[in-house]
Amino acid sequence: MNGMHARDENDHGEDGFGHEEFEDDGHLGGDTPARTFAALPPAQGRGFATSWWGQTWLKSLEDTALDLQQLKAGRRLARAGSVGAVSVRPGRITAVVTDRDRTAHRADVMLQRLDEEEWDRLLDMAVESAGHIAALLDRDMPPHLVEDAAAAGVELLPGIGDLEPQCDCGSWDHCGHTAALCYQLARLLDQDPFVLLLLRGRGERELLDELQVRSVSRAAPAAPEPEFAAPAGVSALEAYGAADILPALPAAPALPEAPGTPPALDTDTAPAPGVDVAGLELLAARTAAAAHRLLAEALAPEHDRQPVPAHPTLSQDAVRLAAGEPNTAQSARLAAGTGRDPEDLRRAVRAWEWGGHAGVDVLDDVWTPDPAALARARGALETEWDAAERPALSRSGNRWTDGTHGVQLRLSPEGRWWPYRKERGRWEPCGPSALDPAAAYAAAMGNDEG
Repeated sequence: MNGMHARDENDHGEDGFGHEEFEDDGHLGGDTPARTFAALPPAQGRGFATSWWGQTWLKSLEDTALDLQQLKAGRRLARAGSVGAVSVRPGRITAVVTDRDRTAHRADVMLQRLDEEEWDRLLDMAVESAGHIAALLDRDMPPHLVEDAAAAGVELLPGIGDLEPQCDCGSWDHCGHTAALCYQLARLLDQDPFVLLLLRGRGERELLDELQVRSVSRAAPAAPEPEFAAPAGVSALEAYGAADILPALPAAPALPEAPGTPPALDTDTAPAPGVDVAGLELLAARTAAAAHRLLAEALAPEHDRQPVPAHPTLSQDAVRLAAGEPNTAQSARLAAGTGRDPEDLRRAVRAWEWGGHAGVDVLDDVWTPDPAALARARGALETEWDAAERPALSRSGNRWTDGTHGVQLRLSPEGRWWPYRKERGRWEPCGPSALDPAAAYAAAMGNDEG
């Protein structure tokens, strides 16, 4: 399986680490066997995840951990090959991590399993699209699969605070050992997204069997619906005339499968002077897509607890509109309206595709880190590579450049590193941001974890 060696464990004997396996404690799946993956070789100078879902896993870790020094320690241990075989089971991953002084620690990281109702919604969503099943069989987890699952109320990838650490070193937060385990798991997730689904509660064979059963059931002719009399209505006058009751709110609307199709404006009637028909059609289509996305987010669990995103600037919104509209009259208008030439707009769209509004900001902004931020950046660059492997980087403002290899790292005010590569004499964004400068550098160099 793509270079990984896995075995099933159906008993509760030794787990291969010299420890007794945990019994099912309400977080683990007693009927779903664990899989154990052999220790991976060292990853010196490389990023830990090339897939977007592996990077999302690491972002959850990096956004949650309170001590960045522990994250750095974990990256060093993972790069050095200090993480032993990794056991993955519903709700928990486990490995023995060896410190540089050869002290071994058992590290565990827990992730909440999906309940039966969530699995039911997820499986129903998956059989709606043959593409979802085909992607999983191809060891892929495309964004639209995760977005459709979220729209169905099922969060597959972990968010901030979802990864709960436990280590026998006694740390109450993520320590270097649990961080190393998470970085190592990101490499496994790159090769097989079924690892994440097992962690959420279902093994690969179990999932595929259930999907097959549901697919066959959907293909069978449906039984005729029984006829029921429509429920009697309630008079609005009677309902609102009562002093102590109000009618129950209706159920939330179901999410449409796709955004609505705006009406065609290309009619026999000539448009009024100054009306750009093509521009209006573009705005209508993008508005429908944005409304569909907003409705999906509003129907997701705990939507009311999510922070309100900042309103985009005119320039940022123009880049968003230009995405997917290359070499058209509309993209030329958007470029002119925001003070960019077509080539600048193309680069901005590329930055937006890698990192949204934050990616565009990094493309446009040049700033000089204050002494404290500069010291943190230098410390990160010095600790992520051994001295012999550290690339030669020259700094100008918030940009560190390796002129020999045509690679540049740009530091954002939030402390994240963005990779750039020199193409045709211009610096082009070439990957998502990372808290780890070595991962951003690897993305710019095109390193492959496989």
